[in-house]
Amino acid sequence: MSKSKTNHDWQIRKEAAIARGQGNIAAVYIEKADNAEMWDVEGKRYIDFGSGIAVCNTGHMHPNIKRAVADQLERFSHTCVMVTPYDSAVELAEKLNELAPGTTPKKSIFVTTGAEAVENCVKIARAHTGRRGIIAFNGGFHGRTIMAMGLTGKVTPYKNLFGPFPGEIYHAAFPIPYHGITEEESMKALDSLFLCDIAPSDVAAIIIEPVQGEGGFYAASSAFLKKLRALCDDHGILLIADEIQSGFGRTGKFFACEHADIEPDLMTVAKGMAGGFPLAAVVGKADIMDAPLPGGLGGTYGGSPVGCAAALAVIETIRSEGLIDAANRIALIFNKRLTDLQTKYPDLIGDIRTERGAMMAIELVKEGNPDMPNPALTKAVVAEAYKRGLVVLSCGVRGNVFRFLPALTISDDLINEGLDILEDCFASIVC
Repeated sequence: MSKSKTNHDWQIRKEAAIARGQGNIAAVYIEKADNAEMWDVEGKRYIDFGSGIAVCNTGHMHPNIKRAVADQLERFSHTCVMVTPYDSAVELAEKLNELAPGTTPKKSIFVTTGAEAVENCVKIARAHTGRRGIIAFNGGFHGRTIMAMGLTGKVTPYKNLFGPFPGEIYHAAFPIPYHGITEEESMKALDSLFLCDIAPSDVAAIIIEPVQGEGGFYAASSAFLKKLRALCDDHGILLIADEIQSGFGRTGKFFACEHADIEPDLMTVAKGMAGGFPLAAVVGKADIMDAPLPGGLGGTYGGSPVGCAAALAVIETIRSEGLIDAANRIALIFNKRLTDLQTKYPDLIGDIRTERGAMMAIELVKEGNPDMPNPALTKAVVAEAYKRGLVVLSCGVRGNVFRFLPALTISDDLINEGLDILEDCFASIVC
């Protein structure tokens, strides 16, 4: 088959071959990438402020990861970790157990996707507690499988047309001060669930993203996470931290829940773990992780030897190159530039969120009013950014949030060049 030469050609072929449900933000077909830059099939260069949705925290094609993967491919590509396992899976589990917050002994399991990790957390929590209920939060995103969609607190496009969803899933308000939802109100919402919908003695787990991803990059405060930990302890409920998007140095800690100095019972990890190779895991307290019987957990591709080799290289690179500190440095640069941009457009940029490292966002509104979201402007700026060579992502329940997820290896010069483009986008559209 001949190779198409333009993005437009590839988009036509894509629409004919791939179901419309698996859409794409822009008709930009990437041919090569390096660190925080990408080039499409037409040779156009892009600055990448998305990192494949927080997957390439160590940048595209990091030499350490390339070398680790190449070495593994010289040995073997697959045997199935549940049939004839291998040393890299054991070593990676040991490192994850060591890195997980808290002092309680830990164990891990490997799967392939973040949604699988969430599903297995629910299985483990129910096996350990003998309880049925799971509580999640409005605006949370936990994946696209039926259980994970049920836990997700955003309808369109994730839940629309796909119900019914599993029973015994409950939602509470996530605290968002910018939208007038206080921590006290969120805790009262949980109390109301216990009074009206499900007894705490029937709740197996509460799942929370320490920083909401698709929901809008709202960070749960340290105080709120501590309250949630105490509530779970009081009622024998497991606390699940969904660190799929916020893990592996992204927020200026190895895991975001470290900001609150809490120890979750179970934790999901994926995205940034393997530098672009499909790998996910559940890490949790050893006695809880051992609740399912042998054979009750697993998957054919879970713990891919190539993915494990890449993940070991990612962990070493985060440590050796100081990428956790880099996340905080990146946040400072973004905060200064985004604050300057907000000064120019105070009626349009309602909120700036850079308090959790390089997991950053701005929220676009009308007339400076948090209750007047501006998804149309968000969509227009995203489209203009791609035209000008900047990859950006939107998110939020109301579609009015820009999220910034540059590689933690990005240079200051490249950050500023990308933010110059973003500023030009606003100027061209608003004016």
